[in-house]
Amino acid sequence: MAVFPFILVKQKMDKKNPLLINHEKIHLRQQLELLILPFYIIYLANYLINLLVYKQHHLAYMKIVFEQEAYDNEKDLAYLKNNNWFGWIKYVKALKLP
Repeated sequence: MAVFPFILVKQKMDKKNPLLINHEKIHLRQQLELLILPFYIIYLANYLINLLVYKQHHLAYMKIVFEQEAYDNEKDLAYLKNNNWFGWIKYVKALKLP
């Protein structure tokens, strides 16, 4: 879990998982892009709207635009170095409600 400026992990071995760390670093970048507090407000609002639409916690979580960017790019360890600022916006533009 990323809570600016920290990455919190459940187990020590998670610190050595490059995909997990990259995923959380993407969230740290998102938090910086939105000056931290607005990130959490948008994240929660996006989740609650998704929960109303999809009626399933996991699907609502996976459809959060910030999670979509992080999951789609966690395997690209150079993603943040390639200056992909505000990459989550393309997921907002691609929103399709059922």
